[in-house]
Amino acid sequence: MITDIDSLLYQAEAEYLSHQDLANFKSQIFSLEKRLQIYETIRAKETEIFQNVANQLSSNFSQEPEKIRRALKHWLTILRYCGMAMLSENPLYLKHRILEWLPEQIKAHQMQDLEQNLFSLLQKRLKRILNSEQFSILQPYLEQAEAALLR
Repeated sequence: MITDIDSLLYQAEAEYLSHQDLANFKSQIFSLEKRLQIYETIRAKETEIFQNVANQLSSNFSQEPEKIRRALKHWLTILRYCGMAMLSENPLYLKHRILEWLPEQIKAHQMQDLEQNLFSLLQKRLKRILNSEQFSILQPYLEQAEAALLR
């Protein structure tokens, strides 16, 4: 995304942008504004989101408090990286930051069921916090994380 805007800015150094390029630039800025709103909402409501998920997990997995803490840390980090990947429209960011090493951690600690349950609860909570359009913008990054970690 940033490279598209950068490209248009460099092009504008040599000549005025065409109507089509200007429309593309406006579209990129509008899209960035939407993604910023999503990122800010997630950031502002992170505690609320994860407290709700933690409460539900504790009742489902009451015998495993340490695993719950570890899984919550995983998904807290994952959601932050999903937010940055979404903000920059860069799925490789997510892959390089977390998806290359975390799957092995989850397998080693035999946490797949817990992590899958947490992911499901997190998605439900995010659907309540974000409107449907906002969730659909974030969803591909969440699904990328789920696919790499849990499938």
